[in-house]
Amino acid sequence: MKFSLFFEMQIADPTRASEAQLFRDCLAQAELADSVGFDGVWAVEHHGLYEYAHCSAPEIFLSFVAARTKKIAIGHGVTLLPGRYNHPIRVAERIATLDILSGGRVIWGTGKSGTKVEQGAFELDPSTLESQWLEALHMIPRMWREEIFEWDGKFYKIPPTRIIPKPVQDPHPPIFAACSRPELAVGAGELGLGVLNFALYEDSVLKERVNDYRAAIARAKPAGESVTNRFCCNPAALVLRDDKKASEYGLRGSTYFLRSMMHYYLTEKRPTGGVVGGRQMPTERTLEAFRSTRNKPGTQLSTVIGDPACARETIQRFKDAGVDELVFMMQTGTQPHELIMESIRTMAEDVFPHFK
Repeated sequence: MKFSLFFEMQIADPTRASEAQLFRDCLAQAELADSVGFDGVWAVEHHGLYEYAHCSAPEIFLSFVAARTKKIAIGHGVTLLPGRYNHPIRVAERIATLDILSGGRVIWGTGKSGTKVEQGAFELDPSTLESQWLEALHMIPRMWREEIFEWDGKFYKIPPTRIIPKPVQDPHPPIFAACSRPELAVGAGELGLGVLNFALYEDSVLKERVNDYRAAIARAKPAGESVTNRFCCNPAALVLRDDKKASEYGLRGSTYFLRSMMHYYLTEKRPTGGVVGGRQMPTERTLEAFRSTRNKPGTQLSTVIGDPACARETIQRFKDAGVDELVFMMQTGTQPHELIMESIRTMAEDVFPHFK
């Protein structure tokens, strides 16, 4: 299995100073992950999602990560492809440049955006998001392959143009799609894309989703020049040698992450205020219920929280379901930087050797 970190750049109750420190902390976490053997780092692109995701310019953050690291993969998780977010030519140029400067370490995830906050801010028609994403998805790999690119489509009409530079990976960086719903993974597989999934399934259901994806990959008509056969899940995670401490802080962090998602995704409004709730430590009763039911038959695979023994058991469940990569959401809005650093080290020392 592959193991990576996922950065939303979440922050509860930010000030300008704490927001700036957050960026420096995330860079330090990525540097440490590289040095201890993580496989990749992924950074989102979101706009205006106060507290939930302050990562609005991932191309800048990931460039810093690439410059400060040596081996770790550099993942866009994801680039928003509707044109008012990013014109396809600019995406092709930025991804290729980062691939060159990182020595061919880029992984390129694609998405549409699902919040009314972002769609409204960029004056997007929600009914066109899917078709805009799909058109750009077919355009960009051709820009990397063809010396002279031209396009006559629904949203773009581009005269003959040289799109430069070209990426160093041949034929191009691996391509992924964000898949918030199970059926989207099948659609992504049919396009030959890797998938980035939320971890919210029971074992048997997750295994079925993975199998459906593999079947789709087998009949794929790739949007790019190659097939990326990789099923990723991104569980909230905190692994410390002190199981109770890991559970206490990890449960608070995963609760805040869930609350922040609900704040922006499960509403017809366009919230501009902070995330409601999720900041308090769990009660002793809640904590003990969580610790006593982890990894029990029938429980959901949604977090990797606890001591190394518990983490190994949970990760084995993901592996048995057929998952290729776990992209850990350690950096939640309430999680202290020092505990994230400890968790990164603990995973590398006490968990990864059992799967590598």
